[in-house]
Amino acid sequence: MEIIQIVGLGIITTVLVLIIREQKPVFAFLLSIFVGVMIFLFLIGKISSIIRVLEHMALKTEINMIFLKTILKIIGIAYIAEFGAQVVRDAGQEAIAGKIELAGKILIMVMAIPIITVIVETVLKLLPT
Repeated sequence: MEIIQIVGLGIITTVLVLIIREQKPVFAFLLSIFVGVMIFLFLIGKISSIIRVLEHMALKTEINMIFLKTILKIIGIAYIAEFGAQVVRDAGQEAIAGKIELAGKILIMVMAIPIITVIVETVLKLLPT
């Protein structure tokens, strides 16, 4: 049960951060970031498995790989923006966290434009002229 390990690590780190924060707030913040990165690195294998399954399904259904790569990039932007915003929020910088989230949303919209264009063109081809 990997989730138990992850939650256990998170709880232990939280207790340590709360204890250390009174004496060394910078060290507590760095510990928090370090554990967040460690959890992410622990999950990289799972993430790559998901990507391989999605690529296999896309090949089977003959979906253009550009669409799959774009969707994976969009998902990556969302997760990275969320992680970055949480780290900045942990440091007490709510305004900067909001800007990171806004930037993530805008980048997602930019990445989605080609997919939206193809969908609109497909719908227009289906409509009688």
